[in-house]
Formats: sequence, structure tokens, C-alpha cells
Amino acid sequence: MKKIILFMIFVISLFAKIDINTAEMTQLHSLKGIGHIKAVAIIEYRKEHPFKKIEDIMKVKGIGKKLFEKMKDDIEVEEK
Repeated sequence: MKKIILFMIFVISLFAKIDINTAEMTQLHSLKGIGHIKAVAIIEYRKEHPFKKIEDIMKVKGIGKKLFEKMKDDIEVEEK
């Protein structure tokens, strides 16, 4: 069952951008260069500092310009 869910998330992620303010752990893992530690860092960071633009993700420890360039086309910050 877990494999099916991960596969479904992967397929959806091929067509939809991931909102970095609301993404769950598995969604963050689908981003290029994001493993468990960086996914946790993103979630912890956004608790105190919600992202206002996608470039804000570079404020998270361990995410610099190179990594941002790899994922920028796959992420978004939806307006509320």
C-alpha cells in the first residue's frame, strides 16, 4: 500500500507543482535533492517563517542556489 501511495504522489508530482508551505514529507521527498533531513528542515522552518516566494526556500539550512535551481520549476507558494 505504501508503495502505491508513493507512486501516486510521484505521478501527481510530474504534473503539479508542490506548494512548499503545505507539502507533506512524501511530497517534499519527491523534489530533486530533498531527502529526509532537508524535508524536516523545510517543515520546521515554515512553522515559524511561512514562505512568501519560492526563493525563500534558500533560507532553509542546506538549501542553496544550486539546489534551488534544480527544484524551482517543481515548487510554488500559493497565495491565500
